[in-house]
Amino acid sequence: MDYITIALSKGRLGNDAYKRLKAMGIGDCIDLDSRKLIFKDDKNKIIYIHVKPSDVVTYVEKGVADLGIVGKDIILENEGDVYEIEDLGFGKCKFSIAGLKGKESIRKDEILKVATKYPEIAKKYFKEREQKIEIIKLNGSVELAPLVGLSDIIVDIVETGSTLNANGLEIIEDMYDISAKLISNRVSYKFKFQKIQNILSMFKEVEEKLSLNN
Repeated sequence: MDYITIALSKGRLGNDAYKRLKAMGIGDCIDLDSRKLIFKDDKNKIIYIHVKPSDVVTYVEKGVADLGIVGKDIILENEGDVYEIEDLGFGKCKFSIAGLKGKESIRKDEILKVATKYPEIAKKYFKEREQKIEIIKLNGSVELAPLVGLSDIIVDIVETGSTLNANGLEIIEDMYDISAKLISNRVSYKFKFQKIQNILSMFKEVEEKLSLNN
C-alpha cells in the first residue's frame, strides 16, 4: 500500500490536530518537541510533514503532501488549487474588522487604511463592498496600528476579543467564520480516495466523542 503524506501546520492548530491524530491511533510517531520536520508511521503507512501554517496549502497544491490540516484563514489568503474536504470542527474563530472604540472608522467616500497580516482577504472583502482601501501589511501586533495612527482599522483573526479590548479597540464587523479544514491534493483525492475517506471517518468519530465529553 502506498504511503499517504499529511502536512501539519505548526502552532496551536497543529497541536490540536496532533491530539486528535493520537486519539485516532495514527499520531504516535509525531514528536512535537523534536526539531524533526518529517515523521513516518510505517504501521499505518502515513508520513507527516511539519510546516509553517502559510505553507500547508502550497505543499498540498504541489502534490508534496496528499492531505493538509490548516485554518480556513490560510486557504482564503493563499487561494490555492486544492480540494477542501471537510470542516474538522476545531480551531474556531472569526475574521473581523476592528477599530478604535467609539470612533467612526469606516467612511465610504474616503480611502480606508487597513492594517492586516492578510492582505488578499482584506482586498477581496472590501472590493466586494466597493470600498477603496490602502493595505498596510504587518506581520504581527496589528492592534498597534490604529493606536499610533498607522491605520484606520485592522483586519485580523479574533477569538475572544480580549486583546482588542485591552488595547482600546472594538469589533466593527465580523467577516468570515474560521476553523480547521482538511484539504487534499486533487490528484491524490482521486487515486487515494479510500485511504483519505478512512482518515476522514476517524476524524469525525474522534470529534463526535470530544463533543460528547464536553
